[in-house]
Amino acid sequence: MAREDSVLKRGERLLGGVLALLAWSVASGADADANACDPPSRLDPLYQDADCDLLADPPSNPASLRNPDTLVWAYTPIENPAIYASLFKPFTKHLESCLERQIVYYPVQSNAAQVSALRSGRLHFAGFSTGPTVAAVRSGGAHPFAAKGDGHGIRGYRMIAVVKASSAFQRLGDLKGRRIAHTSAKSNSGNFAPRAYFPDQGLVPGADYEPIMSGSHDRSILGVRSGDYDMAAVASDVFERMTQRGTIRRDDFRILYQSPLFPTSSFVYAHDLDPRLVESLKRCFFSFRFTPEMSEAFQGDERFLPISYRRDWKAVRDIFRSDDDDANLRNDGQDNAEPAKNQGTPK
Repeated sequence: MAREDSVLKRGERLLGGVLALLAWSVASGADADANACDPPSRLDPLYQDADCDLLADPPSNPASLRNPDTLVWAYTPIENPAIYASLFKPFTKHLESCLERQIVYYPVQSNAAQVSALRSGRLHFAGFSTGPTVAAVRSGGAHPFAAKGDGHGIRGYRMIAVVKASSAFQRLGDLKGRRIAHTSAKSNSGNFAPRAYFPDQGLVPGADYEPIMSGSHDRSILGVRSGDYDMAAVASDVFERMTQRGTIRRDDFRILYQSPLFPTSSFVYAHDLDPRLVESLKRCFFSFRFTPEMSEAFQGDERFLPISYRRDWKAVRDIFRSDDDDANLRNDGQDNAEPAKNQGTPK
């Protein structure tokens, strides 16, 4: 009897091991499938990419598709979220009328929080800045479908390195050992682009200086003005908007470097939305014309235009190539943000 019990226990352990191995194989296979594409999708194992379009496939079970009566959305926290809550109010009202359901604008405080909200299902669609778009696709199941633009196409911007106009710095190499602001770990222009482009200009992030995560582009710019940072890597369109609003004076700054052109923020929907809702959402986006206030804030943009993540975000994806880059995309680094001490109230 004791022998039979011993054999039975060994059999149970063997079966348990086989089941664990099978579960690991399925999970590993899913991850491998998502990265077997050319270029690799690099999606979180939670998602599949059977058609290799670099985007998470919708659920295979129709019962898992979502079509809620209330839709929640957010715009990228590149500046004070309250600015965009007011600016997008006419658009939100347009969506309510066009989609015939309640639309709630939710002001997020960090890129990580925005990706997390999309991944968990708390956001149904959203506007992501350039770098976090890649994070939203890979970690949150986002499907980019629109961007701001005009009759000439979608809006572009550059990463710029700004210093105080009165400073002695003339080139990036002069800033070794100085206090230099990046924005957040997921940011394209505020983190990945300077890491990719600064070394060729004689300044290596992590070796010649330790990036200080300010938390946002406007904080970085205001920190340079106040003297808390010697230089900041920021998005040119944010710099232009702050100049136009009178938040900063262009003459107070000099630009030491500017990168090649990148696409600006994308608008995405969650991968598990009902296709009928997706088509209605696209129709309502593309039928909207910006208010004069929106056009002024977004440098003359007039409307939303369709985009292709594979085509339009290739230059951005090329920067995020390594496993370390993927880890940074998943970890926003927002908890390490160090706000400038003397910004005060913008004037």
